[in-house]
Amino acid sequence: MILKWSNVLIRTYTLKDYPQLLEIQRECFPAPFPEDQLWSEAQIASHLQIFPQGALCVEIDGQLIASATALILEQVPHTFAAATDDGFIRNHQPKGTTLYGVDMAVRPIWRGQGVARALYQARFALVKQLGLQRFMAAGRMPGLEQHLQLSPEEYVQAVIAGTLIDPTLTPQLRNGLEPVRVLHQYIEDAESRNCALLLEWRNQ
Repeated sequence: MILKWSNVLIRTYTLKDYPQLLEIQRECFPAPFPEDQLWSEAQIASHLQIFPQGALCVEIDGQLIASATALILEQVPHTFAAATDDGFIRNHQPKGTTLYGVDMAVRPIWRGQGVARALYQARFALVKQLGLQRFMAAGRMPGLEQHLQLSPEEYVQAVIAGTLIDPTLTPQLRNGLEPVRVLHQYIEDAESRNCALLLEWRNQ
């Protein structure tokens, strides 16, 4: 097993899970991350109606400790709003070639214990199951605000080299994702200077 607990369950989240999903979001994306960018119940309902296979959560002893959402695209736009239809994923393309990770959130007290890795492995397995070409995601870079002397590109290179550790990008790189390019004005995110790093995992 990827996780060390026998009572772990990776499953599709439901509307009944919304209160816990929102708790996870608030823990993972505190201020200054905008509150209005956290999942609404209407968005969760849309995920489940359009592509429930991409709506995952991790449950241990009845408590949700992580969640992840994805959709299928042919071409990946360069902003969060365009890539995810403002979080409603109505732009899901069943015949597309890329599983695109909308988000991933792991409660802080559960980080470093294999939870994110389990979710990435579940996503990679879905890519293979559906015969897609790749998985892609745009990773936040919340450590960027602490290095104002660096451009986003310089910061990313330092994280890739291992001379800097980023709370989001470093785990993504360790989980097998490869950097593609920096996306500017991807989403309103002061910590990341509104940037994100586009990453991919290819189905070979």
